[in-house]
Amino acid sequence: MLPKSKKKPALLNRHKTSDGQADVSRFKLRERVKELTCLYGIAQIASNPDIPLENKLIDIVRLLPPAWQYPERAYARIAIDGHVFQTPRFQEEAHRQTATICIAGRKRGSVEIHYRDDRGFLQKNPFLNEEKNLINNIAGQIALMIEHEEAMTAKAELGKQLIEADRLAAIGQLAAGVAHELNEPLNTILGFAQLTQKKPNLSAQVLNDLEKIAEAALHARSIIKELLIFARQGKPSSARMNLNRIIMDELHLFESLCSKSGVELRRIVDPVLPEITANKSQIRQVISNLIVNALQAMPEGGILTLKTSFDASSVYLRVDDTGIGMSDEVKESIFLPFFTTKDVDQGTGLGLSVVHGIVSSHGGEISVESEKGRGSHFCVIFPRRLKKASKERLF
Repeated sequence: MLPKSKKKPALLNRHKTSDGQADVSRFKLRERVKELTCLYGIAQIASNPDIPLENKLIDIVRLLPPAWQYPERAYARIAIDGHVFQTPRFQEEAHRQTATICIAGRKRGSVEIHYRDDRGFLQKNPFLNEEKNLINNIAGQIALMIEHEEAMTAKAELGKQLIEADRLAAIGQLAAGVAHELNEPLNTILGFAQLTQKKPNLSAQVLNDLEKIAEAALHARSIIKELLIFARQGKPSSARMNLNRIIMDELHLFESLCSKSGVELRRIVDPVLPEITANKSQIRQVISNLIVNALQAMPEGGILTLKTSFDASSVYLRVDDTGIGMSDEVKESIFLPFFTTKDVDQGTGLGLSVVHGIVSSHGGEISVESEKGRGSHFCVIFPRRLKKASKERLF
């Protein structure tokens, strides 16, 4: 019969094993609670529609270190589309864990956890296997959040565009109707004024009055022409043409006015500028409207510069002035129909809207850079070859 004392070591080993298993279970449970707390916090932030996306990412990056095994030594960083959000005193470390943020199959950024290695670690790899799953899960949650935010933004922008398109269509129909109704009586007034001017023995006063009537009728007819262009009545023909030649012709017409206004004209045209496919009268209208806009912005005189250039796909026209410039609010509305900063009797608000419409119908683009007191810079881009789709109405 064996002594009872020899059974005690086996019993002690069983107690030690049981205690060790309990410790491991408590450790795993604690880590799991930290992970779930982090994911719950991210879900709460992501679902709040009142928080801007940038603030959401700032809040999320703060939640990450406490979810890892060594939170007091952890730094977190989220990089998305070149923007970086990180915890305070973040620094690159050798021990790191990374997950890619992919949206619609395209890499947009990453989530990173770095461990400060000032005291060393007991393990060669201080990251748990579960933490790899966690960081991948977090990257997926961030991707879904950004995708949702972008979808909502695109939906709101599309709604604005549809409302604007309906508004512009209604304005276009109204403009076309008004223009047609006014055109016939206006031509009658102009015709009779010009016929009366030819009668003999008219006094100087009468001739002066008739001249004013004819000038007013011609001015009204030019407004009607802009209305019809804006409303896109008819299908103008297109042909190959040289932009430099049209610029020179238009500047010749404005030389006298510029001289009287104290405006210096500068031409910087590329001598080998390729031709573009366009409607000549409409391109003249674009150049004329941009010149008039620049002159009106320089009531005290200044410098007006027209420059042309090109590359493999496009021809560029730049119109610069040294005038009063414009605010950001004005820039946002500058191409809208009937928008004007001038007095009621000094402008219709159609000039730049017509420019935008003509350029768009030619498959081109127009942009403006301006600051208050620092002048304005309009850049028009025409394709060297007109695409068929560009003939559609783009107002």
